[in-house]
Amino acid sequence: MPFSLVIFDCDGVLVDSEILSAEVEAEALSALGVSITAQDVMQRFLGLTQEALEARFEQEYSLRLPRDHADTTRRMLRAAYLTRLEPIPGARELIESLKMPYCVASNSPPAKLGLGLSVTNLFELLYPNIFCAKLVAHGKPAPDLFLHAARTLGADPAATVVVEDSVVGVTAAKAAGMTAIGFVGGLHHMPPSEEALIAAGADHIAQTMDEVKALIMG
Repeated sequence: MPFSLVIFDCDGVLVDSEILSAEVEAEALSALGVSITAQDVMQRFLGLTQEALEARFEQEYSLRLPRDHADTTRRMLRAAYLTRLEPIPGARELIESLKMPYCVASNSPPAKLGLGLSVTNLFELLYPNIFCAKLVAHGKPAPDLFLHAARTLGADPAATVVVEDSVVGVTAAKAAGMTAIGFVGGLHHMPPSEEALIAAGADHIAQTMDEVKALIMG
């Protein structure tokens, strides 16, 4: 079946931000006395909403985060974005080549999502089809966000393909009845990312945007 809609995750798929986010979270937590590395954050918390990430931090480390933790990490991440954030190589070229509708559906909060796409000059290419978890009751790994995007754009979930870099995202895509491409081309990926995405249900694995294009065009 040819695809009628392509849904991209943002962080780690269109913009190479996951490593920056993990470094910021690890730095902020280390300042609170938590022994954690950026690699730990990526392996254990990748793809979660900020709210879910903080809740899991508190549960696993038996601590209460400061009430301004999200604001602190947001300021730190903004500084990192403005100086270090880059688009995933080939992302713009892939989007511009698509003949079918496409959109972004991300667990990131609106400000972070918009900043990341703006800094990498992708915002106007994707606007207005930009969806975040704030629009639905439950973010990924629930299927709500992907189903909302497909419904808004009039696409059949069965004819929709999702490009995701996290287990959380692949899980959501499969729960929505969509085809999932596990993308492992971001700087944050390291073994066993490919195996983890396959175990989560990824139908295909791609290391570059050229490979993603070939899978979409099929």
